[in-house]
Amino acid sequence: MKKILITGASGFIGSFLVKKALEKNWEVWAGIRSSSSLKYLQNARISFIDLNYHNKEKLRQQIKYHVTQFGKWDYIIHNAGLTKCLHSRDFDTVNTLYTKHFIEVIQEVDAVPDKFIFMSSLSAYPYPESIYGKSKRKAEQFLESQTGFPYIILRPTGVYGPRDTDYLILLKSLKKGLEVTAGFAAQKLTFIYVRDLVKAVFLALESPVKEKAYFVTDGKVYSDTAYTQIMKAVLGKKHVLKLRIPLWIVKIASVFAEIFAKITGKASTLNRDKYKIIKQRDWTCDTLPIEQELGFHADFDLDLGIRECVKWYTTHGWL
Repeated sequence: MKKILITGASGFIGSFLVKKALEKNWEVWAGIRSSSSLKYLQNARISFIDLNYHNKEKLRQQIKYHVTQFGKWDYIIHNAGLTKCLHSRDFDTVNTLYTKHFIEVIQEVDAVPDKFIFMSSLSAYPYPESIYGKSKRKAEQFLESQTGFPYIILRPTGVYGPRDTDYLILLKSLKKGLEVTAGFAAQKLTFIYVRDLVKAVFLALESPVKEKAYFVTDGKVYSDTAYTQIMKAVLGKKHVLKLRIPLWIVKIASVFAEIFAKITGKASTLNRDKYKIIKQRDWTCDTLPIEQELGFHADFDLDLGIRECVKWYTTHGWL
């Protein structure tokens, strides 16, 4: 039986990764924090571990003990990371430094798996502007510097699906009859449904390919107009009030949202770093390598994926 560690297991993507590993009847270890919600990790077959990435010596002791007691993991999916935070320096701490500590320790205690998947982001390449993207890119560069380390870097574009809350915001707005977009120049957008991302991850795990990086999208490019049209069609909304907000107003709003977040102590979806991502007009990327080398093809385009999302959100009372 294969043993797998999935970090960031309690999150949106992580919980789907755990589900897939359980379906394969693997021994699943879920990397979580003590404060993590276990709402989507209720299966009794899941084993839990709270890794101390901050203290490298304690992390070394933890993993060394685990290897002694249970043996090393065959696969590791390092999905843990920050996408939003109160203090921008936390991106470097969590996404870069903690990843570096983790990779160094598993090498030092002879716990290198057969395959190590690092969940990065399209925002990290080629020239990241956001602090988030830069933190992911620095982690990638550290991985790429490790000789003979069996990694694969995945750079998914916008990930959506059941349980996600970010894309839910727009769906709720459209359902209420309001369509809000940022900027007047057209955007080229790409997406990946969470189940397709999971599919790509497990293809990468079980492939002989190592030391490569891949972009992950559904293979299509959507205009921002087409994106909202698909959502409106799925929701059955023919008439909505359309508002296009100039980017300079969005930038100001991001500053105030960040200030409010620091007052309340709760990270905001909108902030100055997120603004750098919002203002980007072109999110296209080359998916031919992952298609040819891993045999990945998405099962869900945006229309089908949004229909699945709306069905789930409605069933669970989220929409």
